[in-house]
Amino acid sequence: MPKMKTNRGAAKRFRASGSGKLVRNKAYASHILTKKSAKRKRNMRKSALVDATNVKGLKRLLPYL
Repeated sequence: MPKMKTNRGAAKRFRASGSGKLVRNKAYASHILTKKSAKRKRNMRKSALVDATNVKGLKRLLPYL
C-alpha cells in the first residue's frame, strides 16, 4: 500500500496543538491595515483553533498530523 500524500498548502497553514487540536492563524492581517484598529490587528496576531465543522476535512488533507 503506498503512503498517503499530505496536502502541502494545508501543511503550511495548520499545525497540531499539544492536545492534538488543529491550530490556524487568523485571516485579513496582511494588507489594507490602515483602516483596521490597533485592537483588531493585535488580536489577529494570535492563533485560533480550527472550528469543529472543518476538522474532518482537514484531517483528510493532513493524514499524518
